[in-house]
Amino acid sequence: MTSHLLPRRVALISVHTSPLAQPGTGDAGGMNVYVWQTATRLARRGVEVEIFTRATSSSDDPVVAAAPGVTVRNVVAGPFEGLDKRDLPAQLCAFTAGVLRAEAMHKPGYYDLIHSHYWLSGQVGWLARDRWGVPLVHTAHTLAAVKNAFLAKGDTAEPQLRVIGEQQVVDEADRLVVNTETEAAELVSMYHADRSRIDVVSPGADLDVYSPGSREVARAELGLHPDETILTFVGRIQPLKAPDVLLAAAAPLIEKYRGTSHPVRVLIVGGPSGTGLERPTALIDLAAELGVTDSITFLPPQSAARLAQVYRASDLVAVPSYSESFGLVAIEAQACGIPVVAADVGGLGVAVADGRSGVLVDGHDVGDWSDALGGLLVDPTRMAGLGRNARAHAEQFSWEHTATELLSSYSGAMRSFAMRNPTSGAAASVLRGARRWRRRKTKLPV
Repeated sequence: MTSHLLPRRVALISVHTSPLAQPGTGDAGGMNVYVWQTATRLARRGVEVEIFTRATSSSDDPVVAAAPGVTVRNVVAGPFEGLDKRDLPAQLCAFTAGVLRAEAMHKPGYYDLIHSHYWLSGQVGWLARDRWGVPLVHTAHTLAAVKNAFLAKGDTAEPQLRVIGEQQVVDEADRLVVNTETEAAELVSMYHADRSRIDVVSPGADLDVYSPGSREVARAELGLHPDETILTFVGRIQPLKAPDVLLAAAAPLIEKYRGTSHPVRVLIVGGPSGTGLERPTALIDLAAELGVTDSITFLPPQSAARLAQVYRASDLVAVPSYSESFGLVAIEAQACGIPVVAADVGGLGVAVADGRSGVLVDGHDVGDWSDALGGLLVDPTRMAGLGRNARAHAEQFSWEHTATELLSSYSGAMRSFAMRNPTSGAAASVLRGARRWRRRKTKLPV
């Protein structure tokens, strides 16, 4: 990667959720974490980042200096409240107008590159790319065709509108950034993407925040019993994430260890989201039906520091999702030294080292999940070994590494776009950068 191809300023588009929102509430989740962490890391490398997101409150300031080098622009598009991401295609015109107006206040060439997150943002980025003459890098985070292929029982399929919209963005983006080789293959097979335009960039975890710590202190802080065996789910409460699978699989284990010195408790951390809003009490009702209400603890979404304590308080963390492009929860938990039991879907096969830092379960059969969890509970030596390996595995995934790989992708996008469009703003940026690089070289000591 050559320095003269690095962008000075990136327009990062995240229509449906702000990086300042609390993950685990509404439509906020791993994408929020990804956007925020990569933006701040890029800013530390000298790249100015401006994040465009939809305003969701009349109290949102139009422009927020969120961190050194990172600005969040809250664009008014539709009513502030009462809309989720399924309602937002009708507001893309208004949002795009807000993005274009912000750029129009500056001299041409203000942004060197656009990075859009999720298909809604890709639609906006596609139009801005054509208007500004700069490359568009797109990260899907999730794909409708993949979600529909692995749909949870009773869940609602993603609409054809989204499938078509994703296809358009895949066709138009100058560069596609994915989390794993599995996701790259899905883009090629399901969306006929050009593999040469796809870059695999693994997400990470904040390894300073998520680190091993005292289980006793964490449990005391969270009000959890010091001697219980705690199985934890962290994420948005919706069928896609399958917390019901964990609950049903844990029920026989709760009964098996009831009255012993180490009874089993399931900890559910998160809030209803997506189709989960249609039945917000579904897990509470399921716990009652299974007769385990007294062994289930619900916590609302937590801040990063508090979430680290949730992981440290746990014996195992379960990620039973029907599809995951990666699975940040798995990396965060392992960074805290906690083994993970996860469904062998999507990026979870990369996020969890099967047999070394956790266990992958093929499918979502409740019996298989109960066997996997129970097999670890009866073998504390094995579970402790997985925990020791978990931190080392997680250390392979840092946001610093993600930022480095993103900059490489940006460089490739700028280079190829400038070659195809020699009179574009991107080409001018490359030339300016080359001149700066040559001037810098002449000043270097021999």
